[in-house]
Formats: sequence, C-alpha cells, structure tokens
Amino acid sequence: MLLIERVVVGPLMSNAYLVFDNVKGEGILIDAGDDSEKIIETVEKNKIRVKAIYATHGHFDHVLAVGEIKDYFECKFYIHREDLPILEKAAESCKKLLGRDYSNPPNPDGYIKDGDKITVGEYEIKVMHTPGHTPGSVSYLSKDAVFTGDTLFAGAVGRYDFPGGNLEQLLDSLKKLLKLPDSFSVYPGHGPSTTIGVEKVHNPFIGERGLYRLNEKR
Repeated sequence: MLLIERVVVGPLMSNAYLVFDNVKGEGILIDAGDDSEKIIETVEKNKIRVKAIYATHGHFDHVLAVGEIKDYFECKFYIHREDLPILEKAAESCKKLLGRDYSNPPNPDGYIKDGDKITVGEYEIKVMHTPGHTPGSVSYLSKDAVFTGDTLFAGAVGRYDFPGGNLEQLLDSLKKLLKLPDSFSVYPGHGPSTTIGVEKVHNPFIGERGLYRLNEKR
C-alpha cells in the first residue's frame, strides 16, 4: 500500500510528506522545508529507505532542510528547472523575511518536468507542471491523491504576487487540477488535506461561487 505521513515544519508551518510503499520499504520525500530532525525521525520510525527528495517549488520554506536530509540518507534531490533561480536565493529570502540564517540548499541532482513518472516501490507518481505560484511549481499525482504544493490549499489558492508569480498561469494550473476526480485527496504545502470535490464546491476562490470563475472563458 502507498502510505503518506505528513510532518509540519518550520515557522511557516509547511508540510513535508513521506510517501512510501510499506511493503517494499522505500519512499520519497515531497518538500523538506525545515526541522530536518523531525523528518528524519518520521522516516526512521517507518523504517523507510528514502530514494529522493522532490520539491513542489523552490521557496525557502519548502527546501531549507534538503541539504541535511540529503546528506543523512545519501539520497538525491530534484526540482523543476524553472525554479532554480528561486532555489538559489532560498537562504537570502529566509534571512530577509524571517531574519533567520540558513545555508542554501544543495544543487539539484537533476530536474523534473511535466509528465515525468517517479517509481515508489510498486507504485507510480506522475509530475504535473502547475506554474503560477512560481514558474516551476509542480504537483505530484498518485493513483488517488495529489500533492499540490502552494498551488491549491483547503479553502485557498496560491499567491501569485511573489517574484515569478503569474495569475493567468495559476488559474490555468487550477483548472488542470480541478479536472481530477472529485474523490482525489489533496495534500497541500500548508494546512490540512482536502479533496478536489470539496474545493470545487466550497473554495471561495475556485468553488461554485468562487472569485475566479474557472468554468468561464477568460
């Protein structure tokens, strides 16, 4: 079975996810923003071999623990190429916004792109490019769940007013996500999980009475 464990990390309460095949004993980490010791503890509690760390995007609150975790598990790190400039300024952004000193994340071992497939034990996870919050934002799709980073939240959508953000791209990405089955679980970069069906109805930005009318031509 493909299992998911969420670890809430850092002052911005970012979600790090351990996604793993409990039979094969292997998994991946989606986002590693802070508190590396908490993430490592979760991995070791489940006795999982971490294959790689995959970022949903390059903002500091999703990548600043990558270096320590990568070294600890001797695993690889991947991100979309278009977020490399944001990744390279992660420590600088953290210092500016939070006044905290961190080392920059390591250089990626490779880059992911739309349509890539990631093997986790007997399961497969697909990469969907969902820009708008950042140019290289991606979502990760399993058979019945999607990890949306800061593109879609429970009751909210991603900001587009940071450098590299783009409202038109964000709305197009949200339209792609809302085409997924209503039963799909949504695991966002912050806050609680939800489902595609719930967000279609109740999200004040994209729901039936939402601010953005995604079913209308723009």
